[in-house]
Amino acid sequence: MSPKKAIKWVLFWISVALAFNAGVYYYLGHQKAIEFLTGYIIEESLSVDNLFVFLVLFKYFKIPQHQQLRVLNWGIIGVIILRGIFILLGSALISHFGFVLYFFGAILIYSGFHMTFGKEKDIHPENNKVLRLFKRFYKVTLDYHGEHFFIKKDGLNYATPLFVCLLVIESTDLIFAIDSIPAIFAITTDPFIVFSSNILAVLGLRSMYFLLSAVAHKFEFVKKGVGIILTYVGVKMILPIINPTWHIPVFISLLVIISILLFSVIISIYLNKRKQFT
Repeated sequence: MSPKKAIKWVLFWISVALAFNAGVYYYLGHQKAIEFLTGYIIEESLSVDNLFVFLVLFKYFKIPQHQQLRVLNWGIIGVIILRGIFILLGSALISHFGFVLYFFGAILIYSGFHMTFGKEKDIHPENNKVLRLFKRFYKVTLDYHGEHFFIKKDGLNYATPLFVCLLVIESTDLIFAIDSIPAIFAITTDPFIVFSSNILAVLGLRSMYFLLSAVAHKFEFVKKGVGIILTYVGVKMILPIINPTWHIPVFISLLVIISILLFSVIISIYLNKRKQFT
C-alpha cells in the first residue's frame, strides 16, 4: 500500500470512528461520547507503539512487502479476539474487585515512565517464549512458500516463516494489551465503550502500518509522548487513593491527551528538521 493510499484509508477509519462517536452521542449522551473519543485517541496512540514493533518484526523475518498485508490481516483478527477476551476479564475483575483499578494504575505509571525515560530495548523474536514452545511441537521451514502459513513436505507438516512472524506478533500483543486495556478502563468501565473504542482503533492498524513504515523516522518523539500519556492515565486512576474527591473529569483528560500528542508530533518534526541541517 502506497503512503498516499494509506493516508486515505487512515482518514476513512478515523471518519468511521467519528461517525460511530456521533451515534454514541445521539443514543447514549454527551458523557459517553466524550468517554468514547478519549478512549479511542488513547488506543490509537498506543497502537503507534505496537506498529513500531511490527516494523521491526517484518524486517527481522524478512517478510516480502507483498506478503505483509496477509500477516497484518490475520494479526488484526487475532488482536480483536485477544482484546475482547482481556476486556471481558477486566470488566469482570473490576465489577467484583474495584481495587483492581489501582493496580492497573500502577502498571500504567511504571510502563509510561519506562517508555518515556527508559532505554529502548532491542527486540529478539528468537527469544519469544511462545515461539520457542511452538518449535518444540511443530517443525518450521526457513523458506517462504507464497502466502502459505503451513506446507506439507516429505509427508510432514511445516510452519513457514510467515506463520512464525504472525505467532510472534500475536504473542507480543498480549504484552501490549497489559498497557492498552487498563488505559481505557481509566476513562470508563462501561464494557461497550471500552470494547468499541478499542476495536475501532485496531481496525485502522493495517493502513496505519503502511503510513508509519514510510514516515516512522520523522516521528521518533511520539513514542515518548505515548509514555507520558500512559503515566498521566495511571496517575488519574490512583489519585482517589490519596483523596476520594480528587477526580479528573474525562473532558479534561481528553484535552490533556490531545495536547500531549500534538506537542510530541511538533517536537518530532522540529528534531527531524534540526537533524537535516546538522
